[in-house]
Amino acid sequence: MISDFLTRLGFGSSDRGPTGSAHTVRGVRVELLNSRPDIDSTAVLERLDEALGLIETYQPWRLRHLRRDVRAIRVERYACRGAFIPSEGTIITELTFLARRDISAAPVASSILHEGVHARVHVISSRLAARYGVYAAPRDSAREERLCRRSELAFGISLPEELGAPVIERALASLQLDDAGVAPSVDWRVAQQRIDEVDRGG
Repeated sequence: MISDFLTRLGFGSSDRGPTGSAHTVRGVRVELLNSRPDIDSTAVLERLDEALGLIETYQPWRLRHLRRDVRAIRVERYACRGAFIPSEGTIITELTFLARRDISAAPVASSILHEGVHARVHVISSRLAARYGVYAAPRDSAREERLCRRSELAFGISLPEELGAPVIERALASLQLDDAGVAPSVDWRVAQQRIDEVDRGG
């Protein structure tokens, strides 16, 4: 059954041998692809639950949007903390980021919230385009990224001070960057190759 699940997600031929499982965490479908035998899947899901719990407690409308706007959160080894894949309606949250215990759940929650804002923008622009029979306007990546960072900042401010401080610091630092800095151009294929090399011990 796991092999069927991975095949449907496009991982059937992967040589990394991830263990795939499907879950529901706080009303959000979660697809866990754990390619690291040294990482405990249960601990990863517990951290994800903790992160979504922070969103539910301090900005509950964000979690309601997330439940409506995305098909799933996929947890897997990835080249950055998080991403939104519009063609799949899926948020990616990076496996080793969730496994970290040198940070609280707040930065994890902030990253998920950030990608949820990308999802919200995509859903709203798609609906408007469908309603008026026009193509969606090209995305202004830097402007959208700043919208996400401002949402992170607002989330950080809503948290207790000890939890919110690192979220606020990261958001403010990003908001001070120029367009190329806040929304850099990344070759994700190369970035993923580097991650794969690290995991293979290369």
